[in-house]
Amino acid sequence: MARRGRSGAALVIAMGTLAACAAPGSNSPQPAATSASAPSAAPTCGTAPITMNGYFETGFPLPKALTTEFTKQHPNVTWNIREDQFAVITQNAPRVLADNPPDLMRLPQVSELVKDNLLKNLDGYAKVFGWDKWPASQLEQLRLGPGGRPRGEGSLYALGLNFSMTGIFYNKKLAAKVGMSAPPATLAELDAVLDKAKKAGITPIVQFNGGATGGLAFPLQDLMASYGPAAPINDWIFQKPGATIDTPSNLQAVQHLERWIKAGYFQKDVNAVDYATMMSRFIDGQGLFMFNGDWESGNLDKQMPGDVGFSLMPPAQQGGKRAAMSAPLTFGIAANAKNADCAAFFLDWVATDKRAREIGVEVGGSRPMGPADAYMPEVAADKVTAGTLAAGADISKDNGAMDFIANATGAIYAKSWTPQLQKLVAGQQKPQELLKTVQADYAGQLEGN
Repeated sequence: MARRGRSGAALVIAMGTLAACAAPGSNSPQPAATSASAPSAAPTCGTAPITMNGYFETGFPLPKALTTEFTKQHPNVTWNIREDQFAVITQNAPRVLADNPPDLMRLPQVSELVKDNLLKNLDGYAKVFGWDKWPASQLEQLRLGPGGRPRGEGSLYALGLNFSMTGIFYNKKLAAKVGMSAPPATLAELDAVLDKAKKAGITPIVQFNGGATGGLAFPLQDLMASYGPAAPINDWIFQKPGATIDTPSNLQAVQHLERWIKAGYFQKDVNAVDYATMMSRFIDGQGLFMFNGDWESGNLDKQMPGDVGFSLMPPAQQGGKRAAMSAPLTFGIAANAKNADCAAFFLDWVATDKRAREIGVEVGGSRPMGPADAYMPEVAADKVTAGTLAAGADISKDNGAMDFIANATGAIYAKSWTPQLQKLVAGQQKPQELLKTVQADYAGQLEGN
């Protein structure tokens, strides 16, 4: 996540082993693979003045809304926040964590950061705050084995401000013009709506695919989920031995995406469109569908009140299980952060404080992380946020949560998925070769770790 793209992409600069993760309450180094010991009591931010250093993503209001509320409740804590585009964060992550370690940082793919001992091991905090008692699926994507591999098990190295999910936003007014009274129930029904929109002179899908973050990875992964199970995709993302992205069902997904491209269902300049431009065009009513994440729900409720719907990607077959990219909005603590205890206290506050959870829903548009029985604010049924929250419950029921294919390695998004998808749009790559190339790049990147 990307996110985002946003639930996360990464281009990580190769670096040698640096400062290791320290136990909560300590800045002394220790091997990254060693579980951090728990403090005797849950740490706080105290009462003395503290300035927290944060490195956040530009264009997303949730983290700053949370830090502002945190300062209201804890006036001794102020924030010094640096913001960059996510592509810049992915490039800067190793250097920033090593040379100017922030207390709290929006993280790209984390395997290499753990390998290089740049992130604090959070096991001690998890024990003392009770994070280990949360639903295990919330933390699975944030756990890593020794040396950063495999993901999905081992020690905890990050936490999420919420649990984001991707799907399809649609413009209700444009949907009515093409006779779409309810979200498509199958992939064939979605294809039919796309065709009707194209014939009516409406851009069927507004999407981004420009720069270093290829947004066609969003619909592609959704198509992968329509044609095949989620588990093998997660195995590949988590770097499980023998996992491959080059499978028959994934080939069907890329072929289907290519058909959409050739049919003109994306805007003609999709390879030149960045994320912000996509959002602007959708808000301006320039497209029927947009593949994106629930982090935009609150924004769309404000910008297009009552005019936006949300649905999960329909399965290829009627009644098939649904799956979606669903991952934490990942934040971590630098191994040598000055105020690690306060950062951990903040992360726990985000998940447990009533007002913080309200902000997570109202501003972030996503389900907050935390205990299974934690407070959940009510959301009006006519808001798109209500639709995204309901879809999240459906994904949980079908056990269909996937991490983002861009998070498989630190370089796979910028160096492989993005250029290959841009070539697919330009007619310079074929579906079978696209998957073979990405798999070869993936294997090479793992060997280089």
